[in-house]
Amino acid sequence: MNLKPNTETPLRVLVADDEAAIREAYRQVFGEADLRADLDAIQDLRARLFNKTKAGGGAQRRTFEAMICSSAVEVVAAVGEAVAAGNPYPVVFLDMRMPPGEDGAWAASRIRELDPDVEIVICTAYSDVDPANIGGHVPPQDKISFLQKPFHPHEVRQMAVALYSKWRAERHIARLAYFDSLTGLPNREHSMSRLDNVLQRGAADGKTTALLYIDLDNFKRINDTLGHSAGDELLKQCSARLREALEGLASGGAHRLGAGDLGRLGGDEFIAILPEITMRDTASAAADAVIIALQQPVRLGHHEIVVTPSVGIAISPDDGTDAATLLHNSDLAMYFSKRRGHGAWAFYDASMSDGALRRLTLEGKLRGALERQEFSLHYQPQFELASGALSGLEALLRWTHPELGAVPVLEFIEIAEDTGLIVPIGEWVLRSACAQARQWRDQGLPFGHISVNVSGTQFLQRDFPDLVARVLKETSLEPKWIELEITETVVMRDEAWAEKALASLRAVGVSLAIDDFGIGYSSLGRLRHLAVDRLKVDRSFVSNLESEVRDRSIASAIIKMSRTLGIGVVAEGVETFNQMLYLQEQECESAQGYLFSRPLPTADAEVLLRRVAANVDLSRTEKLRRLAVETPAEATKG
Repeated sequence: MNLKPNTETPLRVLVADDEAAIREAYRQVFGEADLRADLDAIQDLRARLFNKTKAGGGAQRRTFEAMICSSAVEVVAAVGEAVAAGNPYPVVFLDMRMPPGEDGAWAASRIRELDPDVEIVICTAYSDVDPANIGGHVPPQDKISFLQKPFHPHEVRQMAVALYSKWRAERHIARLAYFDSLTGLPNREHSMSRLDNVLQRGAADGKTTALLYIDLDNFKRINDTLGHSAGDELLKQCSARLREALEGLASGGAHRLGAGDLGRLGGDEFIAILPEITMRDTASAAADAVIIALQQPVRLGHHEIVVTPSVGIAISPDDGTDAATLLHNSDLAMYFSKRRGHGAWAFYDASMSDGALRRLTLEGKLRGALERQEFSLHYQPQFELASGALSGLEALLRWTHPELGAVPVLEFIEIAEDTGLIVPIGEWVLRSACAQARQWRDQGLPFGHISVNVSGTQFLQRDFPDLVARVLKETSLEPKWIELEITETVVMRDEAWAEKALASLRAVGVSLAIDDFGIGYSSLGRLRHLAVDRLKVDRSFVSNLESEVRDRSIASAIIKMSRTLGIGVVAEGVETFNQMLYLQEQECESAQGYLFSRPLPTADAEVLLRRVAANVDLSRTEKLRRLAVETPAEATKG
């Protein structure tokens, strides 16, 4: 690493002395003419001592740019202005005694608060000044130097050059250690140190601080599709936009956010520190500025990308008094903002911590649940409304933990989707359902078919059709006994792949159903291109058949649509006889719900199948009556 002073840029030096004659002496010391003569003399001396040819005239030249102050207050103000402008002084020379005002020790202490990195030289003609005492009050001691008056001009210049080289080297090392090499922003360690200092000062002054936790939505998709170089370029452009959005943002009219208050934690996560805010609206305005800036299209090569951020906001002291707590809570708020949709922000609320702790607990337990054999399948019957015959069973996943007990399905399925655990769990469900179907088939029980729910993550795996074919082969099950249910929203997410995948699955031989139909607003034209055997009317429409004209119309339209397309239709969530009667009037093919049976464990499902086999000669009405299982009115389908 080359640490030689840059000979093209003047070395900026700040001087403070109360005597006019000494200030003039400093001007001559750092003057161009005297410096050139001094450097030429040094070159001559080196040539004589080491028998070397004198170097070219400008090769070793170092020029200075000196600002001369007459008081301690003036020099402190000059340091503050330089730091605020982003162009700090490397070296400051301070006279120890500057009557009648503050002295050099006072100035050194104030300067160190403004600029922790500046090299300070205390100049004194008095032998009663103990350097150790000053160093103790203005740490660190290795950045305080002393110069005894009177001094030689060359001594002052050499000290300035040496301290500048030290200052520059330390800044280079600090940049490597505390700044992100890609974006140039403060890294996690530096940002946390900055946040900690701001919080301590805010606590002492009774001021509040807001922290914005900024996460780019779906950033992994950019890396996966366009490559990491495109991802790096996106991060650099987003960093520049964050700077523009936040610099100059007024916080309560008192503070202007600077570049040092923005940092990159790693990956696609950033934080912005807003010291001394007076209103929550200031923090939300900053979040709005971030969202607006980042969601503008970004050009990456031949691609135009739209990025949206999710922003979490935590405010001290209410949401935390230390850096780690405030960061944690702003992260939680960011996570909850994602639930509202991309490009949103949310303030931290204490209730988020309870939910996050529950989620972390479930996630930890879920990771080993498959190996510990904690999953099971329950089966909910589906009946033909025209004949009362059992048409099939839907396999429903259940998780029972030895400590947590039965975990709600919607709660753990969401975690499984977010963590990717749904892929191995989904394969287990498929394999278990196929094995059970094979067993019941061998026993001669009339189960019709078994429906298996397929998660969006699992369905979008390009090898999913091959997995289905492999599982069927390994369990020695004919494909016709299995029906796969894919939700309408998943199909619409990637229609091109859905059309291809459904055709591949149809070639395997399994039946296919579109689950939760009606909530995704699929058109008749779209369905004509999809190789499906059945539509399942979403329970949200069925539950309101008795009270909502609109829901009755939607259910009726779906049933008629299925007949037009020549495919079956199943109504989910049937809980009352009036709902069943309406569906019969509309000639709905099949139905399932608590009116007929709740989801049953394997052993109970087998008992039901044996009852079905025993009731084959009963009338339709009698079959439905005998097979109905009374359930609590408030119960819902799992």
